[in-house]
Amino acid sequence: MIVWWLLLVVFAISWILTLVLRRYALAKSLMDIPNERSSHSVPTPRGGGVAIVVSLLLALPVLAGLDLLAPAALYGLFGSGLLIAIIGFADDHGHIAARWRLLGHFIAAAWALFCLNGLPPINLFGMTVDLGWSGNILALVYLVWMLNLYNFMDGIDGLASVEAISTCLGISLVYWFSGDIGLIWTPLVLAASVMGFLCWNFPPARIFMGDAGSGFLGIIISVMAILSASVNANFLWSWLIILAVFIVDATWTLIVRLIRGEKIYQAHRTHAYQYAAEKLKSHKLVTNMVVVINIIWLLPMAVLVGIGIVDGIFGIVAAYMPIFVLVYKIKTSSEKSIGMY
Repeated sequence: MIVWWLLLVVFAISWILTLVLRRYALAKSLMDIPNERSSHSVPTPRGGGVAIVVSLLLALPVLAGLDLLAPAALYGLFGSGLLIAIIGFADDHGHIAARWRLLGHFIAAAWALFCLNGLPPINLFGMTVDLGWSGNILALVYLVWMLNLYNFMDGIDGLASVEAISTCLGISLVYWFSGDIGLIWTPLVLAASVMGFLCWNFPPARIFMGDAGSGFLGIIISVMAILSASVNANFLWSWLIILAVFIVDATWTLIVRLIRGEKIYQAHRTHAYQYAAEKLKSHKLVTNMVVVINIIWLLPMAVLVGIGIVDGIFGIVAAYMPIFVLVYKIKTSSEKSIGMY
């Protein structure tokens, strides 16, 4: 019963704090001003993601006190999340050179892996495999990419928020069906913290998340995915499946920009979701479409992998292929229309 009250309190703290942050941003003129690379057209307060950071970080020690979160997980999530939030907050209020931001990202990721004792064994083609140091290096890159990926995908109203909520609720169902109910509380608390913020961020957004919030969500979600693999080697694949829309769009776009010799750290609006929002002239429609994809297509596959009916690698391939096709069609048609091909 206490934990259900905790969810309600976390939601309330996030909602109230977002309101306070919005008023603060308006008073201090901390506004996101539209430019040629923006997907919005109206100056909007930014930095509301701090509400997610504060509400979750306050809740994590409570979960640990209720024996619903192991001490190592608490230290890993709290330390890495706080560092990323501080870096993002500083960047939101000024500017930090990309190389220093990246260094901070690797330090945060390394701290999380240190606390979790590295990447646990994962399931590969029905066999549980310990990748050793090579696995830890892959996990380090994965964590850094995921937190940056989440920042890249926070470009239209509500998208990053509903992705976090649908992912956390979806993985909680995976845990439920697999019988590992004790794992559901951390993602549920994160979902509650984001829901409070989403009340102000759903299209049309009255405040933006900012780098502090998007980077924080990226590192917390990716650390939770690694943490889950220590309980069930299939769960990492389930997380990666539910996150397919973000992973495919961001990774595809990054690779294309690298091939073209473009500055990957420079702001742009060439992601598939941005093209879709521009073509449909609606942030809300694209955001809702992502939720539908997550629920109708990705969640069932994540459940089948999590309970061991479908192999993780096969599940990844099967789940990602339609997303690849969708992203390809959106990006190709949009870039042809503006003469990029």
